[in-house]
Amino acid sequence: MKLNKVLFGMMFTASAVSALAVAKAPVIDVNSNSIDSAALTEQLTNLSRKLDSRNKAQVNIQRQLDQLQTEVNELRGVTELHTHQLGQVLERQRELYQEIDKRMSEVLETASKNATTPNPPSVDTNAISDAGYSDNLTENEAYDRALNLVLKDKRYKQAILEFKAFNKNFPNSSYASNAHYWLGQLLFNQGELEQAKQEFDVVVKKHKDSSKRPDALLKLAMVAQKKNDAQQAIAIYQQLLKEYPDSTAAKLAKPRLESLSK
Repeated sequence: MKLNKVLFGMMFTASAVSALAVAKAPVIDVNSNSIDSAALTEQLTNLSRKLDSRNKAQVNIQRQLDQLQTEVNELRGVTELHTHQLGQVLERQRELYQEIDKRMSEVLETASKNATTPNPPSVDTNAISDAGYSDNLTENEAYDRALNLVLKDKRYKQAILEFKAFNKNFPNSSYASNAHYWLGQLLFNQGELEQAKQEFDVVVKKHKDSSKRPDALLKLAMVAQKKNDAQQAIAIYQQLLKEYPDSTAAKLAKPRLESLSK
């Protein structure tokens, strides 16, 4: 009887332990694991698409940068070419105006030497109408017109009017110093010494960097010499020799200064 009780107790304990073990074992949901795997696959697929899209965008950006760099290099080349061409044009323009200045000097010196009287009659240029001058002419056209009246037409009195009109209408012109100088030279040749002096003074005092300044100093000294003001003439000749010792004007001034200093 005791043996049966013991066997029954052992069987009951074993059953209880088995039941407890079954109750504590984890439950695996096969279907749930299948769903998680599909979601993970989808996420990986989306991430792969995004990476591909990003790589393509980077490739496009790099292609655009390469294209922009090529265009910048081309523009730089064009700019360098235009800069070179502009430099050539400016150099040619400088040479042209140097040649014009030379011709102007020769023409006006010849006109001065060919004067029929030692002191040509004065001309009241302010009283002569300048209706022929057009205010619509551009700065270059106006300057060229005044030059041509001297170089081609030999109409010196009309050229005086044109240069006066030019200086009035274009006071800040890049040609201003030349225009005042040539106007002074024309007036000097006409015997208008005081008016000529005013024009040369403008070049000397207001255009100190002008290539015509040494010539203007020479002419100021010559004006003083013609007016029998030897002291002022000597002072201006000395100033010219000091400031522009190697200039053509200085070479012309030396013998004049020597003659006055004797």
